[in-house]
Amino acid sequence: MTEVIESWSEKDTFALGQKLGGDCRPGDIVLLNGDLGVGKTVFTKGFGKGLGIEEPISSPTFTIMQIYESGRLPLYHFDVYRIADPEEMDEIGYEDYFFGEGVCLIEWASLIKELIPEHVICVTIEKELDKGFDYRTITIDRN
Repeated sequence: MTEVIESWSEKDTFALGQKLGGDCRPGDIVLLNGDLGVGKTVFTKGFGKGLGIEEPISSPTFTIMQIYESGRLPLYHFDVYRIADPEEMDEIGYEDYFFGEGVCLIEWASLIKELIPEHVICVTIEKELDKGFDYRTITIDRN
């Protein structure tokens, strides 16, 4: 099932993330795709809010993973942009998180595609500058 949503502002992107986070169940894996500066962090902050997380959420670009346990479900936020080889994911015990009781949100998941399970929620955020600086098309694929 594919859904395409228009976002006209950061507020819209945050709200969509919040709704998706609120709908998540234990074991869900969300792949978050989009170029640098497209709004992945805004979406993720909303996603965390939807899970009931009140602490500040930031991109784990240099740490690869951040864990937030203060919400209704744990959030395991991965940014695998700096992963050179998918085997590096073994070092952080990714399977415990991918197949655990929390929710995984993975940025740049195409870099570790061979590790991604079959059933995931794929979110792609794209800019369309001809519709305005803040406009985004957000596509959600549930397979």
